[in-house]
Amino acid sequence: MTDPIADYLTRLRNAIQANHRVVEIPASNLKKDITKILFEKGYILNYKFVEEGPQGSIMIALKYDPVNKVNAIKKLIRVSSPGLRQYAGYKEMPRVLNGLGIAILSTSKGVMTDKEAREQKVGGEVLCYVY
Repeated sequence: MTDPIADYLTRLRNAIQANHRVVEIPASNLKKDITKILFEKGYILNYKFVEEGPQGSIMIALKYDPVNKVNAIKKLIRVSSPGLRQYAGYKEMPRVLNGLGIAILSTSKGVMTDKEAREQKVGGEVLCYVY
């Protein structure tokens, strides 16, 4: 696998499309940080890190609207890829849906959202858009 972040996003997308409640994803530190951000921003219901085997895994409980049965995540878009890295300084940081969505960045101060990066005046690699 050449792009583990794209695999992570695709597994989430597929689970949402199939209306699964829980999805299991192989773990890495970057994926754990992205999962924590998705939980803090209210896009997923809960998560658990399982430390079994050499790599471990992440169990993610997806969040659905109880009335309409629509998922909280409408779209997951991978921005930067191994073949074409996309970087942004804090001044030209992307705004997703005019501030309604989030962009997840990998910066020198860790993985954070576009809003947090603007506040800390730090740029980095734009990993994905979530809305």
